[in-house]
Amino acid sequence: QVQLVESGGGLVQAGGSLRLSCVASERTFNFDHMGWFRQAPGKEREFVSAITWTFSRTSYADFVKGRFTISRDNAKNTVYLQMNSLSPDDTAVYYCAALKMSGLVAPTDPRAYDYWGQGTQVTVSS
Repeated sequence: QVQLVESGGGLVQAGGSLRLSCVASERTFNFDHMGWFRQAPGKEREFVSAITWTFSRTSYADFVKGRFTISRDNAKNTVYLQMNSLSPDDTAVYYCAALKMSGLVAPTDPRAYDYWGQGTQVTVSS
């Protein structure tokens, strides 16, 4: 069973930065996509960003473009999410996810993903 472990969440003031990490129990090149999602209280889980194994193509939700950067280090089986210019609207539990093989469901849809981490809380104060 694949395990994903997130870290790096915490409390930060508006305008600050955090870097989330997600370590996979197996090599990240085994996964077609690695993604980050978030879920705020009372809201559905939403796509934040994803990165492919092939050519490390990245995609972002519109609300994080220019502020967040996803990257991967296959030697460390780790995916990162650098978050800058954080606002209180970014407060949520952030989840790492891994997708083995792309199919009919878009990688922006959480249903496409096979494995999930336990989540890390990000709280941005105003």
